[in-house]
Amino acid sequence: MARIAIIGGHGKVALLAAPILIAAGHDVVSIVRNPDHVADVEQTGARAQVADVETLDEHATEDLVRGFDAVVWSAGAGGGSPERTYAVDRDAAIRTIDAASRAGARRFVMVSYFRAGPDHGVAEGDSLFPYAQAKADADAHLAAGDLDWTILQPSLLTTEPGSGKVDVGPDQPTRRVSRANVAAAIAVVLASPTTYRRVYEFNDGSTPIADAFTGADAD
Repeated sequence: MARIAIIGGHGKVALLAAPILIAAGHDVVSIVRNPDHVADVEQTGARAQVADVETLDEHATEDLVRGFDAVVWSAGAGGGSPERTYAVDRDAAIRTIDAASRAGARRFVMVSYFRAGPDHGVAEGDSLFPYAQAKADADAHLAAGDLDWTILQPSLLTTEPGSGKVDVGPDQPTRRVSRANVAAAIAVVLASPTTYRRVYEFNDGSTPIADAFTGADAD
């Protein structure tokens, strides 16, 4: 059993991931910004903790993740101002990565997006540029550090029921993937040391999730 913190615990992927992790025997704490979301989180079986990672300083962030074996970053500003996008998707994510390293939370799973990276191709004047750049910076910071990290890069998210099957690898077009399949992927990679220090781009597909992430090629 591992103690797992999910940052962004009220997100749609996180709400689906928490019960899967609990069913696997883990102790899950979902971090939420809004106290009104506590009841929703507790319905998953996870324990809720209220904390705003956007405003926490480095010491408070370290306190937040201390005592956990693993951290899942599934938070995001959800659009809005570029300033807040950078504050959450880049700055808070990087603070949490560094805090996890200092606090001994060795395992870190980052939920990113398909084709994230320095060559994301989004023009600087595009409204999506702050998000693309923030995620690229956070992913690069994680990959350069000393944690046992995995970066998940799902394609366009849907609310379709989970098929339990995906296609993994960089040589495929952007298609779609259900949030339920992303949640299942989080559980699979957390359980598998073979996924350490690997990046996975994936769509809904034809390979069972347990096989896709433990045997697929990664970037």
